[in-house]
Amino acid sequence: MADIPMRMSSVRENVSRMNGQEEAGVRAYVLTDGASPADVVRVHREALRVLRPGIDVAHIDVYSDAPWPPEVLPSCERALSLAREGVARGSRSRRADPGMGIDLDPRDDGQFAVLTDLAPYTIHAEAWGGGRPVFSADDSGTALWIEATREQEAALEARLSLLGIGWDVLAVHASRR
Repeated sequence: MADIPMRMSSVRENVSRMNGQEEAGVRAYVLTDGASPADVVRVHREALRVLRPGIDVAHIDVYSDAPWPPEVLPSCERALSLAREGVARGSRSRRADPGMGIDLDPRDDGQFAVLTDLAPYTIHAEAWGGGRPVFSADDSGTALWIEATREQEAALEARLSLLGIGWDVLAVHASRR
């Protein structure tokens, strides 16, 4: 019972933080149903490109529920190589699944390319900025969640428009992850 006041306090802080984010113009979006597979891939990639300046760290699983498209196979190999390098450096456990939770540095163009190549197809990819999640892709391209500022929203909408993709491909997500 002693935890209850602490928990209620935490809930109030989280609600306050969420309200502050909405006031600050940060909203969460999810992918809607009905987009073509090619458009889904483009939405994932454009969202990452817009969010990149604020991303500190990313992680990816090199598993998919469907065969990897041939054009992303070099990125699969690169991700697995990064995992092996992490083991050799001691920053990754030798017992870790070699294809799960591979750390990527979004500031490195090559590693960011791995993320943008694989995110639309993987069972899980995530990116964090400022200590909070800003991007999550799951279920081999069927689930996408992003958190964006108003400026990022506008940039993403413009990029999607240039590709002929309507903004209705994304919907505001009412609750935080």
